[in-house]
Amino acid sequence: MSPPPPPLGRGRRRAARTFDEALDDAELVAARAALAQGRWHTARSLLVRTADDWDRRGHRITVLAGEPYSAAWAREWLLAEPDSADATALLALARVRRALRGKEKPARAREACRDAAALAPADPTPWLGLLMLERALGAEEDVVRIFDEVRVRYADHHHAHHLVVARLAERRADAGADPLHEVYDFAGWAVEQAPADSPLAVLPVVAHAERYRVLAAAGHEPADPAASGHWAGRRARLVMKAAFDWWLEWEHEGHPRRLIDLNYLAHAKVCEGRGAEAAALFHRIGDHATPAPWSYPGRDPYTAFRAARDSALGTA
Repeated sequence: MSPPPPPLGRGRRRAARTFDEALDDAELVAARAALAQGRWHTARSLLVRTADDWDRRGHRITVLAGEPYSAAWAREWLLAEPDSADATALLALARVRRALRGKEKPARAREACRDAAALAPADPTPWLGLLMLERALGAEEDVVRIFDEVRVRYADHHHAHHLVVARLAERRADAGADPLHEVYDFAGWAVEQAPADSPLAVLPVVAHAERYRVLAAAGHEPADPAASGHWAGRRARLVMKAAFDWWLEWEHEGHPRRLIDLNYLAHAKVCEGRGAEAAALFHRIGDHATPAPWSYPGRDPYTAFRAARDSALGTA
């Protein structure tokens, strides 16, 4: 039986404080709303248009898969089109996201991802689903193996690199500050491997924020990132400058996940005390805040984002 549509007006009181994973993708927002009402044809058309733009495809399927009833609607879609690689990938990612919420057995999600990968061997998206799952639940060797599968299909996969950075940052949490930590090496390696115009140029900033998350949670850094020396050292300053200079030269208006990078970069500039540079980034971000890294470590991300933005823009 098909699931019922959600009640109208759900969550309106909290709407202003909601982080939207779709970011500024208006087509994705429309397809997600249609899918929530059981109209999967809109999602079908969206994914056909997305084709093999792998970063965009991964972003769109991941967001669609977050809908509470997306697995049920994907099964409805598969009844009409049993060989649809798009529907199979959506079902796989929906099961991954359910497993991460404790609503699905991880083994079932893994099997769905393997089915999707077999149906579309060139598509890194089913492997992205597996990487999302193993980043949270799997052994380190599984994370490495699956990341390699993603890179074989698309070497510059944005989301996959972010997942690996988050996992690597959690190594040796009790070791304290270490400028030679492997997460920094990985981020630097990724930049060296990528083309000059790749958004992976911002990955060292992401690595710096993710390591701060781990160090602060372990008590090695203050809970207020702006008060932490983590952002003040020479290495940190070089990383922030390189990423900001890259953004000035190569700003990618069309990349589906660029606003995630801009949030990390704005957060870094706020922590570094570079208000004017942070303001430029906040102008680009607009209202498209992301929970990470504003929530680090354990803060209310909405409050932290608004305070940082108001301070940088002089509207506090």
